Amino acid sequence: MEAQPIQPASTRPPLGNQRHDQSATDVVQAALDDLFASTASDPITQRGRQYDLGLAWVHHRVGCGGLGVSPSEQLEVNRRIREAGFAPVSARAGGGVGLAGPTIAAHGSDEICRRLLRRAFTGEDGWCQLFSEPGAGSDMAGLACRAERDGDEWVIDGQKVWTTNAHLSNRAMLIARSDPDQPKHRGITYFALDLTSPGVEVRPLRQMTGQAEFSEIFLTDVRVSDTDRIGDVGDGWRVAMTTLGNERSSIGGGGRTPERGSGAIAEALAIWSRRAADRRSPAALDRLMVLWCEAEVLRLTNARSSAMRKSGTPGPEGSTAKLAFASLNQRIYELCVDLLGADALIGADYAPRREDHIGYVGPPGSARMMFLRSRANSIEGGTAEIQRNIIGERVLGLPPEPRTDKDGPWRDVPRN
Repeated sequence: MEAQPIQPASTRPPLGNQRHDQSATDVVQAALDDLFASTASDPITQRGRQYDLGLAWVHHRVGCGGLGVSPSEQLEVNRRIREAGFAPVSARAGGGVGLAGPTIAAHGSDEICRRLLRRAFTGEDGWCQLFSEPGAGSDMAGLACRAERDGDEWVIDGQKVWTTNAHLSNRAMLIARSDPDQPKHRGITYFALDLTSPGVEVRPLRQMTGQAEFSEIFLTDVRVSDTDRIGDVGDGWRVAMTTLGNERSSIGGGGRTPERGSGAIAEALAIWSRRAADRRSPAALDRLMVLWCEAEVLRLTNARSSAMRKSGTPGPEGSTAKLAFASLNQRIYELCVDLLGADALIGADYAPRREDHIGYVGPPGSARMMFLRSRANSIEGGTAEIQRNIIGERVLGLPPEPRTDKDGPWRDVPRN
């Protein structure tokens, strides 16, 4: 399948530009036939072939790893490829597939799409996200990391924090303040940062689970070529919203098609089945069934949302799934430790470690770890309070709360 040229970001059609010359099903089936005819065995070669055939993100343009069809087709593509025994997405590729790739395709130049998209999908480049700062977490638009233009380069200085899987990454999605005289939501520019650049320091942050999947990043006189800028100068906030929309949809489960009764609720059911009769009280059973029903409602809602999407970039409705998932996951693991009783206090290893994956995956006893890890669900990807604001203002159309810091220059806004 010969790739078509990629148009400049300012003139090309949106990601959801549909093909009308033949049915989406026929287009996808032809690409799958070519993929399954391949004899490549190593994961990077397999995923590179998948990208070249347009099966990476089917709603992207041809030439950007897509076929220009509805994003709902991706669910079937993923299922078929998984059943064919192809290697799953690695932790290293996760940030590129779910966050960086869609953002670059939506806002990046022709040159940066050619240079970065395929490597992001194959996992040759591992991506992390440099958004949050010690003084700009929930209020991300208050970020203070500086980007100063120096000819064809930018000089970056600042600190980022709570970066997932930075130790597995060589690339980062970075937003920095390029014009402090603009209001806080403007004057921000988005970059694809090479983490191996001089002046980048990655320090692990140990969590209460013992893991260190998060890091803090220090940037000192880091030079970034203007060719690694994504979107226009000063338009970084809009570009970042594409990244965050995909992140919230992914956390909430909108990007997956889990089986009925799978995930956290499956662990709760397993613990229930092996507990002694004195733990299986009617009250506990009632809690379990309520949570099972909520998990199924969320799964079906996400499946319906994915099937109805007309474009590749999730909108503010992704905040609903993210908010619901965070609360549900925490309550499921609260039930798990209640069912375990005193056993929940033993058998888990809290030794410091840096995993090669996100979250905790291990032998029986993971509920103990996930009870602690799930506390982060209502913070990561935007706090639950921020998600409620987004739902109220952008989904329900409620009036926003009064703000006094949106219109004046960022340099005049009080900060911690």
